[in-house]
Parts: sequence; C-alpha cells; structure tokens
Amino acid sequence: MKIAITSLGPKLEDKVDPRFGRCHYFILFDTDTNKSEAIENTGAQGMGGVGIQSGQIMADKDVKTVLTGSCGPNAFQTLQAAGIKVITGVNGTVQEAIDKFKSDELKAISQANVSAHSGMKK
Repeated sequence: MKIAITSLGPKLEDKVDPRFGRCHYFILFDTDTNKSEAIENTGAQGMGGVGIQSGQIMADKDVKTVLTGSCGPNAFQTLQAAGIKVITGVNGTVQEAIDKFKSDELKAISQANVSAHSGMKK
C-alpha cells in the first residue's frame, strides 16, 4: 500500500512538515516493498487552492493514506472524495512516522483538523 508523508526535506531522516497543502515535499512510501520516493510540492507557494492541488497529486499517485501534521477542509474533502485516509498530528521524522503507521499507532481522522488557509504564512 502506498502512503504519503508530508516532509520538510526529501529524505526519510527529515522532519514531518506540519502542513499538508503547503508542505515542502511528499515522501511516497510503499509499505509492501519498503521503497520511497520524494516529490517536491511545486504548488506549495501558490496563492490559493494548494490543498486541493496537493490532494489531487495524492490521488494521481494512488496514495491510500496521508500522514501529516494538519489538514484543512478543502484538502480533506479532496482526499476523502478520492478515498484517501488522512492521519494528522504526526510529528518527528518521516521514518518515525512510517514506523508508527506500520505498528498501527496512528488513527485516521473523520474531518479537517484546522481551518481553511491555516497553512499560509502571515
């Protein structure tokens, strides 16, 4: 199964980015093969709609679960419509997040955990 973790950098040792739509990178990790791939989030600096765009990238990459710090309502709705589970409150390194996911320590949410536009820099 393919999962995606929001990350501040392209490596498994990098910290989880607390923002979904405006994260620096998505680390795609296949739990069956233990292979990972880093994708730079080129839409992170956009003026609006970045959560929806990021959600569409996840759907296009056949991701089944997203691990992140927080997820706004537009991104959450896009992910949910694509059948992608969302797990928030994730912190530490990407590798630590993967390990917690594999040991079933993380639980999916049923609604957004932050308000719209909360990831924008002030």
